Amino acid sequence: MSLERYFHRYGKATFTLFLMNVGFYVLESVLSGNPLFISRGVLERLGQWNYAVLHYGWWWQPLTSMFVHVGMLHIAFNMYFLLVIGRQLEGILGPGRLAMVYLVSGLGGNLLSLLMLPPYAVSAGASGALFGIAGALILITGVVGGNVQGALLNALMLFIINSILPGVNAYAHLGGLLVGMGIGHYYGRRIRRHLMERIYGW
Repeated sequence: MSLERYFHRYGKATFTLFLMNVGFYVLESVLSGNPLFISRGVLERLGQWNYAVLHYGWWWQPLTSMFVHVGMLHIAFNMYFLLVIGRQLEGILGPGRLAMVYLVSGLGGNLLSLLMLPPYAVSAGASGALFGIAGALILITGVVGGNVQGALLNALMLFIINSILPGVNAYAHLGGLLVGMGIGHYYGRRIRRHLMERIYGW
């Protein structure tokens, strides 16, 4: 299967984000000298080291860290879910809005981590962005289907189940999820209104 077919299969934005994450991981592996586990020194430079952001002015880190992963299993799980749920949201909102949800949600999760985690904490990963995509999907489904309360419960369960494991950055998950839910609620209402106009001519 050619690269172009992968773009068609998974969506332009979803597969582009996938390639960006993989490209970052290759760079991390080269700098660490180990493709399985990334060194803390590399994560401090490419991920989000709160101390560096606050005291060195490395304000790009909350953005770049959403493409950085700490090990092979970390990126494998995240990229699997990106391809699964990213293509779904891209099919609903289009590539530009999918990319927007990824970036804004990931940034929201990382900024919440910056506020809540200690200065020497180092965080990395696409989880905040992926929680944003999931939150947007859940809220769009809930709003369009007329069951917002059920959607909120599903989002809460998603957060609890995926944030209780040790070493997980629950703040990134929460921040990304809340941002994605807000975006999903907005677009869900637009989609529902459009459907009502088509059905009833409102």
